[in-house]
Amino acid sequence: MRIASKIIRYVCLAAWLSFIVGGISFYLISPSSFTAENIAVFLTRFHGPIWILYLLLSVMRGFTLLPSTPLVLAGTILYPQQPFLVLAISLIGIVISSSMIYWFSDLLGFDEYFESKKPHHVGRIRTKLEHPLGLGFVSLWAFFPLVPTDAVCYVAGSIRMHFAKFITAVFIGELILCSIYVFAGGRILNVFN
Repeated sequence: MRIASKIIRYVCLAAWLSFIVGGISFYLISPSSFTAENIAVFLTRFHGPIWILYLLLSVMRGFTLLPSTPLVLAGTILYPQQPFLVLAISLIGIVISSSMIYWFSDLLGFDEYFESKKPHHVGRIRTKLEHPLGLGFVSLWAFFPLVPTDAVCYVAGSIRMHFAKFITAVFIGELILCSIYVFAGGRILNVFN
């Protein structure tokens, strides 16, 4: 590997790790800032570009490994009369974020790392993800709210799962989950309040 590409990889890896550490640190210091209600309050401060900001937060959130749930619920709080718009923007953000994570996993060197440290495991996972049922596995992972979808994005990118299958599976899983959040969001929030 050329020295310049190694330097670029290390700079990108350092920036990514800084972003994760910063996001998680902020979350640990102020977890109340990440509630759907507080995110909605934050977004309302930006009167004009609120949808753009909402999309940017959805895209950048993926790099922190924090869940998208609070953002989707914040959208339902802000625009309860526009559930389809909230759903569309949430899904666009998730698809862009998942795609970026998929492609950046190679740039960050995850493929080389996993291949050198755990080649047997990578081979088994690759076989499962490339299997016709791999699409279902990724969809279920994306749908299950207790595991970060971003983790499967890094793995799929590092083992080079077919991108169209990967992004379709993420879209299907997230469409179902986000639809539940958007269309039942008010009821979900009332349960926890």
